[in-house]
Amino acid sequence: MTATAIRPRRSLIFVPGDKPQMFPKALKTGADIVCIDLEDAVAPGDKDDARERTVALFAEHGPGEADGPERLVRINSLHTPDGLKDITAFVDARVPPPAIMIAKVKSRGEIVLLDDLLTECDMATRFHVMIETNEALDAAYAIGQASDRIDSLVFGAIDMAADLRTTPTWENMFYARSRVVHAAAGAGVDLLDVPWLDLNDMAGLEREARAAAALGVTGKAAIHPKQIPILNEVFCPSADEIQRAREIIAAFEASTGGLVVIDGKLIEKPVLRSMQRTVAIAERIAGRG
Repeated sequence: MTATAIRPRRSLIFVPGDKPQMFPKALKTGADIVCIDLEDAVAPGDKDDARERTVALFAEHGPGEADGPERLVRINSLHTPDGLKDITAFVDARVPPPAIMIAKVKSRGEIVLLDDLLTECDMATRFHVMIETNEALDAAYAIGQASDRIDSLVFGAIDMAADLRTTPTWENMFYARSRVVHAAAGAGVDLLDVPWLDLNDMAGLEREARAAAALGVTGKAAIHPKQIPILNEVFCPSADEIQRAREIIAAFEASTGGLVVIDGKLIEKPVLRSMQRTVAIAERIAGRG
């Protein structure tokens, strides 16, 4: 991930595409990402209406400010007529969404094809790619490398569990989640985790979010605004982490070799990229002020 692409993606909240009146409120929840959903949140008979409302929404509100919440649209699978209609509508739109979340991805090839299409149409739209099928899990590393437009992978445990013939508990999803962490890290992009579905168990939300962060996940989706403060706290670098990152960066800047020693511990240069990311995210968060 380039320095210009690094930004906080600690929390994400969905807004149903057929309820655009919820969009302005969602932008004020504190979530780093607000995603208009044309897929799971919209009934099959309402897809066309939701699509039209979403196009009108971006025509009215625009793509958003660089220092505000990211604005995405989750499109339907490209293997369905509705997914193809979604893309066609955005290609024709006066103000296309700045980024799309691509549901039910199965292969690297469909990301490459979509990238080529949008390049041909001179569109700068970014990608957030959902890994929620068994095929995508098998090809996760290649999918993560498929396009320079990709800003994050998104782990979809509910559909993944169904594909794997199990239930979406932490233990059952550990292998799949770990593979997606590997793919996201290899591509240098963020990784957003599946939402915690029990609104009455905030302790469970925090516990799973911290476990995900420890594994290498960089953010998590929410199903309600009250979950967002916990996610923002869990996935935000701590003051100690920020200070140590700055010390390591300064030490490497002052060094002529590929490693430094801080507090008696040897630190090699590959750690530097992680430290630079920590500082960049902290500065973006502080800049919102």
